Amino acid sequence: MRRLLATLLVGLGFVPALLARSGPGPLVVVGGGATPPAVVARMLALAGGPRAVVVVLPQASAVEHAGDDSVALFRAAGAAEVVNLDPTRTDAVAVVSRATLVWFPGGDQNRLMKMLAATPVLDAVRARHAAGAVVGGSSAGAAVMSRVMITGEADLTGIAAGATVTAEGLGVWPEVIVDQHFLKRQRANRLIAAVLDHPDLVGVGIDEKTAVIVTGSRFEVMGDGSVIVIDARHADVPKVPAGAVASGRDLSLHVLTAGTSFDLGDGRTSG
Repeated sequence: MRRLLATLLVGLGFVPALLARSGPGPLVVVGGGATPPAVVARMLALAGGPRAVVVVLPQASAVEHAGDDSVALFRAAGAAEVVNLDPTRTDAVAVVSRATLVWFPGGDQNRLMKMLAATPVLDAVRARHAAGAVVGGSSAGAAVMSRVMITGEADLTGIAAGATVTAEGLGVWPEVIVDQHFLKRQRANRLIAAVLDHPDLVGVGIDEKTAVIVTGSRFEVMGDGSVIVIDARHADVPKVPAGAVASGRDLSLHVLTAGTSFDLGDGRTSG
C-alpha cells in the first residue's frame, strides 16, 4: 500500500521520488575540486528534481560563511529549498528529517566528524540515508562516507602496516575506504596501505572533478578524471606488526573513467 501510494503521489507531482524508494538512498561521492554540473544535476534528479530539499552541513571547514557556495550552487541548479545547517540548532534533527539530499562540502574530515558526533545530527543523517535520502560530499565530505575513514595522517613514501591512520566515519558506505584528490595529490601509497590493513574493504580513490554515484552494491563513474579501485578481498595479505613493510599478492586494480561502473558484490566492471 505504501509503495502504491508513493507511486501515485509521485506521478501526480506531489512528493519527491525519494518516497518511492525502499532501503538506503544513493550516494554521490566527489573527489574534490569543482563538482561538474552534470553531477549536480544528477544529484538533484535523484533527490526529487525541482522538489529537492537540500541540507548542507559545512562543518568540515572553519572558514567564515562555510557552506554558502554550496547553497548557491544548489539554488542555481533549481532545488526547491536549500538550508545551510548549524547542527547545534535546536531544530536541526527536524530539518535533516525533511531532507531529500544531505551534502557535505570539503575541509577537514576529522573536524566534521568531531563536530557532528557532539550532536544528534550524526545519527539523524544516517537514519535519513537509511530511509532513502541522497547523501553526498566532496573532498573531506567524500572521506567521511566510509565507516573506516582516512584521517589524512599517513606515510606517503612507503607502504607499511598501520601507516595510514583511520578513524570512524559517517559509515553510509561501509564496504569501502574512500580517498579523495587521489591522483592530483599522489595518494596511492596511503590507500594501498589502508586496504592492506583492512583487506575486507575495497579502496576507492576518486580524483578531482570526478564522482561516483552509488546505488546498492554498484557505483558508476561521472566527471573528468579517474577512479582507482583496489580490491584485496580475494588476495593473500600476510599480517605483519605495525610499522613493518606490508605486502599483498593477487590484489585487483581497476582504473575507471566516466561511463564505467564497478559492482562490489561480484567485483566486476562494466561500461
